[in-house]
Amino acid sequence: MADEQILVIRHGALGDLVQSTGPFKAIRAHHPKARITLLTAPAFAMFMHGCPWFDRVWQDHRPRWHQFMGWLHLRRRLRGAGFTRVYDLQTSSRSSLYLRAFFCSYLGAGRPDWSGIASGASHPHDNPGRDMMHTLERQAEQLAMAGIANVPAPDLDWVEADTTRFELQMPYALVVPGGSVHRPGKRWPADYYLELCRRLLAVDIQPVLIGGRDEIHLTGVLSAQCPGIRDLADQTSIEDLTVLARDAKLAIGNDTGPMHVAAVAGVPSVVLFSAGSDPDLCAPRGARVSTLREPDLAALTPDRVWDLIADSL
Repeated sequence: MADEQILVIRHGALGDLVQSTGPFKAIRAHHPKARITLLTAPAFAMFMHGCPWFDRVWQDHRPRWHQFMGWLHLRRRLRGAGFTRVYDLQTSSRSSLYLRAFFCSYLGAGRPDWSGIASGASHPHDNPGRDMMHTLERQAEQLAMAGIANVPAPDLDWVEADTTRFELQMPYALVVPGGSVHRPGKRWPADYYLELCRRLLAVDIQPVLIGGRDEIHLTGVLSAQCPGIRDLADQTSIEDLTVLARDAKLAIGNDTGPMHVAAVAGVPSVVLFSAGSDPDLCAPRGARVSTLREPDLAALTPDRVWDLIADSL
C-alpha cells in the first residue's frame, strides 16, 4: 500500500545492526511502496542513510528516565508520523516501552500494528525460547509471525567507499584485537595477537589492525613491537571496513562488531569466543566463517588459531 508508514527499530551495537540487514531487506520487499523509517542509535545513523531499504533514518538519543522533555519529544515524533506498523527488532525493555507512545486518550486509538515483544503487540513474538535462539533465527521467526516468510541473509553489498587512501600492501589480513572495554574477558591476549601478526608477515601477508578509539593504545603497542603491521585504529568508517574486508585475504578477531562486518562482506573469517558470549546465539554466520571458543581465551594458543587460519591461506 502506497500510504503505509512503517517504522523499524534497531539501535545496535554494530554486530546486531549488521545481522539485521537481512530482516531490513525482507521488510522492504514485503512493503515495496511503503515509506519506511529506521530508528537507530546516533552512531549508526550516517551509515544507515546509505541503506537502500529505508526512506529516512531517525536518531534515537534514548533519553534517560528523568529526562522528561526528551521523552516528550520522542512521543510527539512517533505519534506525529502516522505509522501504521512497527517492526521492533531491538526487542528491549526500552523499545517495547515505545508502544505506549502511540496510545491516545481512548483505548487503542492511533496505535499501529506492532511486531515485537511489547505487551499489547498485535503480532507478538511469543516463543518462550526466543532468548536461546541465534539472532538470525530469532528475527526470522519474529518476522514470520508478522507475515514475512522469507528473510535473506545479512547483506552489505550496497555499501561503497573509496579506500585507496590507505595504500595497503596486497595481500593483507584484517586483525581485530580489541572489543568492548567493559568486557575484557572477550579479548584474546595481546601477545598472542603479536605472535599471529609475526606469522602473517612471515608468509608475506600484511596485518592490518582494525579498531575504534578505545583500541588506539593496544594497536599502537602491537605495531610498535612488530614492524610491518599497518595500524588503522580509529581511522576507518563502517563503510571503509566493509570495502577493506571485501579485498582482504582473511579476517581474524574477537567477538566484536567489525568481525560481523567482515563475515558479511564475504572474507574468510576466524572469530574467537570466550565464556563471555555464546557463538550458538550470536556468532557471525557465513560459508567462510569459523569460530574457536575457550572459556578463558588465554588457553587458546596461537598454534591452534594458526592451524585454522592456515586452511584459509
